[in-house]
Amino acid sequence: MSDQSLPGDLSLPSSAEELQTLIELGQAGNHKYSVEDFFRNPEKSAYQLSPGGEYFSYTAPFERRKNVCVQKIGEEQALQLTKETDRDISGYGWASASRILYIKDAAGDENFQLYAIDLDGGNPKELTPFEGVRIQIIDILEDNEDEIIIGMNKNNPQLFEPYRLNIHSGALNRLAENRNVMEPIDSWMTDHAGRLRIATKVKGGTNTVLMYRDSEEEDFREIIETDFTENMSPLFFDFEHYHIVYASSNLGRDKSEIVKFDMHAGKEVGDVIFGHPDVDVSGLHYSKKRKVLTSISYTTDKVKRKFLDEQTEATYHFLTNKLPGFEVGFASNSKDEHKFIIRTYSDRSLGAYYFFDAVSRELVKITDVSPWLHERDLVPMKPIAYQSRDGLTIHGYLSLPSDQDKNLPIIINPHGGPWVRDAWGYNPEVQLFANRGYGVLQMNYRSSTGYGKSFFKAGFKEWGKKMQDDITDGVHWLIDEGIADPVRISIYGGSYGGYATLAGVTFTPELYCCAIDYVGVSNLFTFMKTIPPYWKPYLDMMYAMVGNPEHDAERMREASPAYHIDKISAPLFVIQGANDPRVNIDESDQIVRSLRESGIDVPYMVKYDEGHGFHNEENRFEVYKAALGFLAKHLG
Repeated sequence: MSDQSLPGDLSLPSSAEELQTLIELGQAGNHKYSVEDFFRNPEKSAYQLSPGGEYFSYTAPFERRKNVCVQKIGEEQALQLTKETDRDISGYGWASASRILYIKDAAGDENFQLYAIDLDGGNPKELTPFEGVRIQIIDILEDNEDEIIIGMNKNNPQLFEPYRLNIHSGALNRLAENRNVMEPIDSWMTDHAGRLRIATKVKGGTNTVLMYRDSEEEDFREIIETDFTENMSPLFFDFEHYHIVYASSNLGRDKSEIVKFDMHAGKEVGDVIFGHPDVDVSGLHYSKKRKVLTSISYTTDKVKRKFLDEQTEATYHFLTNKLPGFEVGFASNSKDEHKFIIRTYSDRSLGAYYFFDAVSRELVKITDVSPWLHERDLVPMKPIAYQSRDGLTIHGYLSLPSDQDKNLPIIINPHGGPWVRDAWGYNPEVQLFANRGYGVLQMNYRSSTGYGKSFFKAGFKEWGKKMQDDITDGVHWLIDEGIADPVRISIYGGSYGGYATLAGVTFTPELYCCAIDYVGVSNLFTFMKTIPPYWKPYLDMMYAMVGNPEHDAERMREASPAYHIDKISAPLFVIQGANDPRVNIDESDQIVRSLRESGIDVPYMVKYDEGHGFHNEENRFEVYKAALGFLAKHLG
């Protein structure tokens, strides 16, 4: 590839010598754990069981890239199935008892392609060999050994259509058309028999229409239409009544709750199955074999569970008693639900994988995920809450480097999205920073998901304003509590967190002594123009949440750091993947170019084999070493 074909301004990235200086500074000092210890690929991870429960599969590094291996249970020898060397396999799964699927993209472009290979390594097949096309898995069709259902934007990059795909030959059969870019269908759902019977579409730019049919021979018909902030999300069909679904719904309420919904009547039926006064609930689990609901999961400060089935509750309590001090999750199971892969984790450990036989109650450890890291050396992630200046409760997590909790250097770490949330658990970034002596504050500012409709909407068109105020209020909370040294506070984030980083040093420059922007938005106008094509059907929703360039131009200009370069005084380090489909490299180029034209030196790291965040192992090592060097230089 020639330099002329590379995205971005090639004159902008910092020289190798300048970045190497930061990297060397980041490696200085005598530390028990290196950057590699926190960010290397595990030797074995992502364990799954074959449908018959006879084999483990897992990912393992091959030439520094995650690849898929299989191993017969009870035997020592494993077989490496794939040998990808350019990019990690992004995900994989069992399509049948004898065939495994996996997906990967090219250099971070997020156009995920689908591949298949037999259990013995034979018959490798690229199933979706279409350039610039992205696939989605709709249904693995557990009872079908030859086919799955995928979504693919092959005919129009903005629209995904469902296909029945033969996992051996690659033959495709389109199941429905999706041609109307003005009213695109954006999701599809099957029943327990793998029949495509529910779809949702976007209407009028900001409304969502739930559609349904009794059989695949019928056309879809509209059931209900809601504003996009209202949520009636079908989870799965009832086991007996073919027109009833279990759903997570916030219709007529602020928080999403678990309900039953009658597709024929177009309304909820019966009592609410479960709701929580403080958070949305969307996790409903079931046994396909026994056809019973098993449990409900939801997240407050940590993941919580309500059991609906005595057998499941007894099994869970058996496992938690055997594995004290860890959260326990069911990672995979055999088709007969007799055998399971169990995964443990905590805020200070990536945990381990176990094989569990539910009939014999035998629990056998398979492997620790990162045995080179010792839990006693890492720090707890403490749930916290503080009040915003206009009276909202902002929840978050505070991780401190030691028992000392006063006058510390602090990294403010707003999450990306922004329409997601931070949750309790192991975070390698947080642990690395804490290991180097920095406290880390993460907060779920307004518009973070999971806290209800009102909290979500409170952040609409508040980029750089009230959403940023919530972050700023967290900084003042730390100072008022005596936790943060007021002159040693940094801000670091990726994606929206990168935007919040730039907004922080632009609109509250007095708060931060330095900042690190990782694939962050700098200009709301150019951000809107460069979104991926499959986001364009949601552009009106983006306008409602972020701002409309025609009607909200002044507000968007006020909130775009690229227009306020003169306010930035803190040292800034910018990091970007050249192939980022979500935050175009121009967003980082703009801020770097403008600051350099103002005489301010900005270290700028660009990787031309990466996209929205660095995934290749060697790039992860390099970026965090440079980040540590930058922090050591400016934060102390």
